[in-house]
Amino acid sequence: MDEKYKNILGRIPDILSSDDDLEKNFEKSVLEFKEILDFDNAYICYLNAGCANIQFRMTYSESAPVAQDESVINFPEILKTKLYENSVFVFDEASKFFKALNLQKTDSCFMLAKLNIRETVFGFMLVTRHKSLPFTQDDEELAKAFSALVSYSIKDSELSNVFKLQLRALQDSIVDKTEAYATIKKQNEKILAADKLKNEFLANISHELRTPLNAIIGFSEALSMKMFGPLNEKQEEYVSDIHVSGLHLLGMINEILELSKIEAKAVKLALSRFNLQTSLNEVVNIVRPLANKKHIELEKTTKDFLEIDADYQKIQQILYNLLSNAIKFTPDNGKIEIGYTHNDEDVQIFVKDNGVGIDKKYEGKIFGKFVQLNNVYSKKESSTGLGLTITKELVELHGGKIWFESTVGKGTTFYVKLPLVHEKKQEE
Repeated sequence: MDEKYKNILGRIPDILSSDDDLEKNFEKSVLEFKEILDFDNAYICYLNAGCANIQFRMTYSESAPVAQDESVINFPEILKTKLYENSVFVFDEASKFFKALNLQKTDSCFMLAKLNIRETVFGFMLVTRHKSLPFTQDDEELAKAFSALVSYSIKDSELSNVFKLQLRALQDSIVDKTEAYATIKKQNEKILAADKLKNEFLANISHELRTPLNAIIGFSEALSMKMFGPLNEKQEEYVSDIHVSGLHLLGMINEILELSKIEAKAVKLALSRFNLQTSLNEVVNIVRPLANKKHIELEKTTKDFLEIDADYQKIQQILYNLLSNAIKFTPDNGKIEIGYTHNDEDVQIFVKDNGVGIDKKYEGKIFGKFVQLNNVYSKKESSTGLGLTITKELVELHGGKIWFESTVGKGTTFYVKLPLVHEKKQEE
């Protein structure tokens, strides 16, 4: 890769974090990116409702403008499959996929690059240009690098909004300046007494770590793709360690800020009706590589079609947290079962493992903040100790409850009970 490519890719992380307006940052970064990859249009699309719908969030267009937040339902299954199987792919027959958006021009070829964080796909970048100039393998590598930088920038922007939402929640509860002063003073005293360490950590992350962490992750991925030249075996090992550690740190930051958002009552459920089995299948597919590394058998014991009114992404987060936790504390060659039973009103989901089990001394603490079990597996796996705390909060936000049964040395079963119809839906 020549010096021009390196310089432009080096400037893009700073551009993406230069302003609070993510759309403006995207447009500026696209103009830079066009200097090394020729295209006519670029779109950032989010996937919603189990990848069934797409929503255009940011656009740059010379010939086919699309309104921001314009949506298309029934996202084609073939593209959904390709997004999970490939980081980048090119296709020509776009008319049948994007007819509703007037993007079906026969003189264009299309390239999709997925947007993902820690193996979770939340959208894709779509670029187009005239079919007389088809995309090459080098173009695909450039699109992959750029989409990785955009992915972390989008997630970083969402996390920074946590603090704004906390402030807005406080402002909405204040009637006048006198009450505001008293409320703020009282809350500050509680925060300083109980959460001083957490607040200092959050402040440091917000102002110190976001931009360099995104750059570390993005450039380590670019290095691992050998975009700046070949690497020897030792260099590949070190670059991989840097990338994995960066993703791990980002995951820890995400968990801490997610809990902060929940505690500020800034989390709103996006209720929809969906098949619980579909959600379960997708999460199992996501965690299966983690289980395969330890040769753990993942068994789905339920195949029933079951519709539920809930927040699709939050339910997936609940299932992911429980399954990844079970994998962490299950020995090699172990077994994990996941399924559900239901009646006319509720569904009871279970995740059962034959792992180390939970000691009785942790029974009253397991869902508390920053609680970490003291066993041979917890010493191998670093975490914030917030996964089950967040899971419990999300379950209760749905009007449900979570509990577990465990025997030390034999395993643990977590249960989640949820109403099939959320109370807000019942009121409607």
